[in-house]
Amino acid sequence: MSAAGHPEPRTFGVEEEYLLLDSSTGEPRDRAAALLWSDAELERRADREFFCSQIETATPVCTTGAEADRSLADFRARAAAAAEAQGILIAGTGLPPVGGEVAGTITPKPRYREIAAMLRHAAAHQYVSGTHVHVEVPDRDAGIAAIAALSRWSPALLALTANSPIWDGTPTGFASWRHMVMLSWPLAGFPHGFVSGEEYTAGVERLVSGGIIIDAGMLTWVARLSEQYPTVELRIADAQLDHTQAVSFALLVRGIVERSLSEWSAGQPVAWPARADMIDGALWMAARDGLSGALIDPATAEVLPARDLVRRMAEYAAPGLERAGDTARVTAYLEHRLAVGSPAQEQLDRFAAEGVAGLLPLYAGVTL
Repeated sequence: MSAAGHPEPRTFGVEEEYLLLDSSTGEPRDRAAALLWSDAELERRADREFFCSQIETATPVCTTGAEADRSLADFRARAAAAAEAQGILIAGTGLPPVGGEVAGTITPKPRYREIAAMLRHAAAHQYVSGTHVHVEVPDRDAGIAAIAALSRWSPALLALTANSPIWDGTPTGFASWRHMVMLSWPLAGFPHGFVSGEEYTAGVERLVSGGIIIDAGMLTWVARLSEQYPTVELRIADAQLDHTQAVSFALLVRGIVERSLSEWSAGQPVAWPARADMIDGALWMAARDGLSGALIDPATAEVLPARDLVRRMAEYAAPGLERAGDTARVTAYLEHRLAVGSPAQEQLDRFAAEGVAGLLPLYAGVTL
């Protein structure tokens, strides 16, 4: 049994967002509707996102990594084949490598139009595409405890998944430029200071009544409580090149949540390990450097080599990983990422060798 008598293992799910890019130039293409309407199964399993050049899918509720792997592999293969027929490719990258200077076409849904009107010019270049992880929690109080625990490890989690280093055909100097673009939303960074689900709900209601957001679905914090499912949702990761890496990351997140809820259910109160400014500052540094430099442990304010904070996080997650049988897979994932760097480094290496033309086979090679 896991925390609080929960059946082993705790369920989870993964949402993936993809960019639709021209297979010759790498520029965004407004083909989401045409792509999904070309295949009834794709239309059933995916939806259009904020821009007409984006789609998203989600796994079913999963218990094992293998279930999530099968779902995402099947979807990516099916979508890639349909995209190829239309001269485009689906790309698991946080931002398009070129073409982002052109204002995106808002998907014609009333809610998206309302958001665009609210954001004004800040909406123009929101090609941001991410990997979102849902982990089951018993109630919203437990969800707040999990979010508080995740805050300490958020710099390492961002560094592991940073995958948007190139913007308008130029390296930005940041591993995750998506994170920086997301800072232009009304709410950004890590939510902080809530100690109960009731307090969180009241805080969100104040944000809506004050006109800061139009509804709870517009919360663009990197972690939040889901309004649709009994889950905590971590939104910190860029879209990933490889679906198996996305799933391994999700299992790591589940391990952290499992450990935190084991402690919380044993009577430990919700405890935030650091001030909001330390957490958000550490995230900014992680978005800049990925795994190539130092990371900050928000709980101690230590500046550490990236591998040291990642391994400190892995040690924290170890009991939860063991409970779910995920230790070997997540350990291999972390060692691979520490050896080769974040996915952003893969893009930068390919870009340095071959330019934008070299990125397209990288994207296509992992979506087919």
